[in-house]
Amino acid sequence: MTLLFEALNWLSDSARWSGPTGIFQRVFEHLAVTAGVVFIAAAIALPLGVLVGHTRRGRTVVAALAGAARAIPTLGLLTVLGLALGIGLQAPVLALVVLAVPSLLAGAYAGVENVSAPTVDAARASGMSELQIILRVELPLASPIILGGLRAATLQVVATATLAAYVADVGLGRYLYAGLKTRDYPQMLAGAVLLVILALLLEIALSAVQRAGSRAASPNGSMLSHHS
Repeated sequence: MTLLFEALNWLSDSARWSGPTGIFQRVFEHLAVTAGVVFIAAAIALPLGVLVGHTRRGRTVVAALAGAARAIPTLGLLTVLGLALGIGLQAPVLALVVLAVPSLLAGAYAGVENVSAPTVDAARASGMSELQIILRVELPLASPIILGGLRAATLQVVATATLAAYVADVGLGRYLYAGLKTRDYPQMLAGAVLLVILALLLEIALSAVQRAGSRAASPNGSMLSHHS
């Protein structure tokens, strides 16, 4: 309990919240890294996942690749990339993208693949092109599962982005590494508390977005009924 009180005292010091190394700056950096990684991973994984789900082809290969990516230890990959690329954000961003892609990829192809065949056939019979079927039927109906993949990937990245501080002076991980190096354990615990709070806030926000997506994808909200 003494250590917890010391961590709370560390957090209550107003001087720690401002400046280039203050808490607000570190939280901003952590969120920026997380958002950038998820955006890059989504740009890679979502089009591929949607294509696989729509065509029902290549699922085994994609699942195998996603499983292989999940099996790679992020810290080990970061170490290898850090040695190859040097100090900076390149190595942690690449390592975190590898971490985020599997959840996004699985959510995309599973969501689109699970759209019922009769619904897709009805859209095709109504004269929709394949692109229109994807955009107006499959993606709206698949949105809860796709958002679930996005939610999982974001939470994985925000928790693991502390490793960015291993090779770059960014994010909340700096408090953990600096505290470990100087044996300032209250600082380490304070950094961990900030990370937990940030992850919980993101979880609440993304859960609300996923619920909204589920309501929009309900039968009454199906886009097909508006375009058939």
